[in-house]
Amino acid sequence: MYDLLIRGATVVDGLGRDPRRADVAVSNSRIAAIGEIAKPDLAGGAAEVIDAGDLALMPGIIDIHTHYDAQVTWDPTLSPSPSLGVTTAVMGNCGFGIVPSPPPLRDLIMRNLAVVEGMDLEALRAGINWEFRSFAEYLAAVRRRAPYANLAVFVGHSAVRTAVMGEDASVRKQPTADEMAEMKRLVAEAMQQGAVGLGASYSLNHSGHGGVPMPSTISDIGEFDALVGAMGEPGRGVVEISSGPRTVAEMEEIAARHGRRIFMSTALALYNEQYPRRAIEMFDACAAAQARGHGVHIQITCQPLSFDFTLNSAYPFYAHPAFDPIKALAPDALKKVFADPGFRNRFRQDLRQPKPGTVFQGNWDRIIVAVPALAENAALMNRNIADIARERGLDPLDVFLDLGLEEDLETSFIGRFFNALDDGVAPLLKHPAGVVALSDAGAHLMYLCDAGFGLYLLGHWVRERGLFDLAEGVRRLTSHQADLYGIPDRGRIEVGACADLLLFDPATVGVSPARRVNDLPGGGPRTIRDPLGVQGVFVNGTKVFDGTAYCRLAKGPGQMLDRFLPTGPAEMRSAAK
Repeated sequence: MYDLLIRGATVVDGLGRDPRRADVAVSNSRIAAIGEIAKPDLAGGAAEVIDAGDLALMPGIIDIHTHYDAQVTWDPTLSPSPSLGVTTAVMGNCGFGIVPSPPPLRDLIMRNLAVVEGMDLEALRAGINWEFRSFAEYLAAVRRRAPYANLAVFVGHSAVRTAVMGEDASVRKQPTADEMAEMKRLVAEAMQQGAVGLGASYSLNHSGHGGVPMPSTISDIGEFDALVGAMGEPGRGVVEISSGPRTVAEMEEIAARHGRRIFMSTALALYNEQYPRRAIEMFDACAAAQARGHGVHIQITCQPLSFDFTLNSAYPFYAHPAFDPIKALAPDALKKVFADPGFRNRFRQDLRQPKPGTVFQGNWDRIIVAVPALAENAALMNRNIADIARERGLDPLDVFLDLGLEEDLETSFIGRFFNALDDGVAPLLKHPAGVVALSDAGAHLMYLCDAGFGLYLLGHWVRERGLFDLAEGVRRLTSHQADLYGIPDRGRIEVGACADLLLFDPATVGVSPARRVNDLPGGGPRTIRDPLGVQGVFVNGTKVFDGTAYCRLAKGPGQMLDRFLPTGPAEMRSAAK
C-alpha cells in the first residue's frame, strides 16, 4: 500500500526533461513509482489519493540562501517558506548564525543579528530557545523541533569569531594565534558534525548593533582562507560568501587551493542601470574560472530587490561614512542629525564617490514614498523622490530628509535599487555561472519578504516572460541547487528520491503582494507574502501545506541534513562530461 498517490499530474521532474502526464506514488517518504499506475498495482490502495487534473507536480523548491537560524527555535513551520513551495532550506548564510553560543555572548549575538538581518530584537529575546551551545547541540535541538522543511546549516565565520573573540570580534582585525587556532577548530568540528559548509561576509552593508561592523567583515582575507582550509576533506562542503569588494580572482584562488565550490552573493552582481556591464562581467569572470576547473558561482535573485525602511532605521544607507556615527542613535537624536546641514553635506559627498558595493549610490528615482505618515501627504504615495524634487525645484536629498522630519521619521519608503529592469536581469538569470537564490527568508522581516522567489520565477520568468520553459525553470529551482550543494536524493522526481513535492497550477502560480502581520514572539511585526496557484506542498511524503493553510501535524516531517556528497573539482569534471 502506498502512503500517497497523485494521479494524472503533469510531472516536471526537476532534471530538465520534458514534462509528461503520469501518476506518482510515495511510500516511506520516498518516490516508489512513476507512470501509469493501474488500480490493481495498488495492492490495497493508497492512504491518500489526489487527482491532479490540470495541475503540475515538481520537486519542492530548494532555497540555498535563508536565515531561519533563530526562527526555527520557536517556529517549526518556518513560515512562510513551505507555503511558498520550499521544501529544503539552507541556513547560516553570510556567516550570521546563532551557534556557537557561549551564554555570556548570547545577547551580543541577538543584538547584532537584529540589526544586520533586520529582525525584531525583543522577538529574538523572547523567542530563541537557548538549549544549545555547540554546533552539534544546535543540530540536535533543530531535530527536536521537527521542522516542516528539510534544513542544512552553514557554520558561520562571524559566529565563530564572536564565540572566540567576544566583543573584540567587531573591532580587532587580527586574532591572536590561539584565537585563530580555536576558530579553525570550531569550523573543523562543525564540518564533522554535519555543517553544509562555511558562510562568511565582507559586505560593506553588514553592520551590527551600534553600527559596528559584523565580525568577519573586518578580518583579513587570510583569516577567511585559513577557515576554508580548516573545513576538512577537499571537495566536501561548500562556501557561501557575501563578498562585498572581494573579487572573483580572490575567490578563484581560494577555490583552487582548497578544492571547493564558492558561492558569491554581492550587490555588484545584481543588475544596476547605472553600471549596466558590471554584473554580466562578474558572471563572465566566474564562468572563466569554472572553465579552468575552479567552482566559483554567483547567487542571483530573480526578483527586483526592494528595501522597505523608515528614517528611524535607514539601513540602506549604512555603508556610507556619514551614517557611521548615527546608526545607534535614538529618534530624537536622529532628527537633529538629519536637520543638520553639515550631515547633509557629508552624505552628499559620500554619494559623489560611493564605495563599490554600497546599496544606494544616489539614484533617487529608486526611492519611493510607500506610505506617508500624514494624511496631507497622501498624494505622495507611490511617487519617487527624484520626481518630487524636480516638481519642487529642490535637491532630492533635502526633499527626502525634510519629508522624513515632517512625518516624525515615520514615512515608509521603498528602495528599488537592483534588478528592477527585466531586460537587464534576463541575461544574468540565463548565465551558466548563476544560481537562483537570495531569498533571505527569515531575515529583514520588518521590511521585505522574498521567500516566494521560486513561485515568482515560475509565474513571471516562465509563464509571463518565457525566459525559460517550464522544465528548465523548475530545474533552476531544484536539482541545480541540490547537485551544486551535494544534497543527495532531492530536487528531482525519480524512483527512490525523497518525496519533496510541489503541486501547482502553472496558469496561476505566483506570489501575492506583501502584507504585515504581528505574529512574532511578543507580538512583533513581520512582512509576509502568500502563494498563488499552490495546491499542495509535501515534505518527505507528508503534506505540510494544503494550498490555503499549514497542516496541523503532531511532528513536522523535515529532516536535519548532515550528510552531503562531494562537489569539488572531480565532480565538476564529471558534470562537464
